[in-house]
Amino acid sequence: MKKLVICLLLLCSVSAFAQNPAIKIEKSGKGTPVLFLPGFITPGSMWTETANNLKGKYETHFVSYAGFNGIAPIAMPWYSTIKKELVEYIKVNKLKRLILIGHSMGGNLAVDLAAELGDVVEKVIIVDALACMREVMMPGVPAESLQYESPYNKQMLEMGADAFAQTATMMGQGMTSVTEKQELIKSWILEADRKTYVFGYTDLLKLDLRPTLTQVKVPVLILGAPFPTKEIVLPNYEKQYANLANKKLEIAPGGRHYIMYDQPEWLYIQMNTFLAQ
Repeated sequence: MKKLVICLLLLCSVSAFAQNPAIKIEKSGKGTPVLFLPGFITPGSMWTETANNLKGKYETHFVSYAGFNGIAPIAMPWYSTIKKELVEYIKVNKLKRLILIGHSMGGNLAVDLAAELGDVVEKVIIVDALACMREVMMPGVPAESLQYESPYNKQMLEMGADAFAQTATMMGQGMTSVTEKQELIKSWILEADRKTYVFGYTDLLKLDLRPTLTQVKVPVLILGAPFPTKEIVLPNYEKQYANLANKKLEIAPGGRHYIMYDQPEWLYIQMNTFLAQ
């Protein structure tokens, strides 16, 4: 009887965990709907300044992901569950002429959604995101070789608080040149659910959207950061998005991964020009 009670409790615990929402969305304004998709570990509110500088009337939908920013974690797989719930959200809310704006992982989601939803989407803006970052970070490594249970992931999960804080500090410094924003990014990493941070990143490394790009028919603006140099990143972008027919690619004059922090005015000009066309 005792074993039965324990099993039932565990079953209820797993069931409740599985039912946690994968996304949290804050909606405001009236006009053309814009789904703002942040990057890994980043809250949807990161897009507030960008949204405030768009010219026109928009209904904004700021997305945040499970496991980050105080949102309860979900079971793996992580990325595909987020995508599924976003598709459901768009359909349930009957969003039409939808504009997708995504940074980093959010750019991957924007491509994925545009490919699946077809005419529902009108335009896509991708900010510093690659269709397959594994190919650049781990060239030649097949996706099937990356698993949740790995020595590296085990090390990350067991890393002590001080060592993890040092890692978060280096991550923040590498992603923007703005000091106060480095601290902000560090805080997002430290607040993240550790398993989501580790296993969710494995999902992203396995992701390859290059074949999916052929299904995207709407205009796409790709904005890349010139880090470490434009000469290095430009060929990567051209190769990664070769299958995307209707695209415009621009590389920022400076800055790092969070272009909206390092080159905000340039970003606003590029976005507004593209949306007005």
